[in-house]
Amino acid sequence: MEKSATKYFEKMYEENENFRNEVDLLDFEYQIIRAILNARQTKNITQKQLAELSGVNRADISKIERGNANPSVKTLKKIASALDMTVKIEFQPIA
Repeated sequence: MEKSATKYFEKMYEENENFRNEVDLLDFEYQIIRAILNARQTKNITQKQLAELSGVNRADISKIERGNANPSVKTLKKIASALDMTVKIEFQPIA
């Protein structure tokens, strides 16, 4: 079953532009979530502490980490700054 699901996914990704766009968007969002979680855990701070350091509401940080919010660049910069990091967004050619 797993192989057929993987093959179906690969076929859909290859043949369906809308499907491919949605998957790519989710991957980008997942990368942001992982980056925030990893940085917060590396600093060994809670969401509450990150909220206090960044000025971003703890509930909003929770939503971002759960993938239930689309933070603005301004919010990402506040979070990054609180984690002693910067945000880097770049446009790259599609391979």
